[in-house]
Amino acid sequence: MAKPAPKIIGVLSEPAPPTWWRAHRHQVLLAAGLLVGFYLGTQGPGGQAPVSPRPGHTTPGTPTPTPHTPRPQQTVDLFT
Repeated sequence: MAKPAPKIIGVLSEPAPPTWWRAHRHQVLLAAGLLVGFYLGTQGPGGQAPVSPRPGHTTPGTPTPTPHTPRPQQTVDLFT
């Protein structure tokens, strides 16, 4: 016995073309994310500290460096 023909439920048609937002939303969100990231990276409190002038010397510096004297070596007896 032959199978009955399938019922036709609907007719397929071409889908509607996507709107501008649906076609370009990934590009818009990428550009917005890059701008926000750049703003946060350059304007946040973690940026460089403002340069302030260094204070001058209040006492004169040492005119000559002091010579380095080596410390005497200490010996440790581990087997006593």
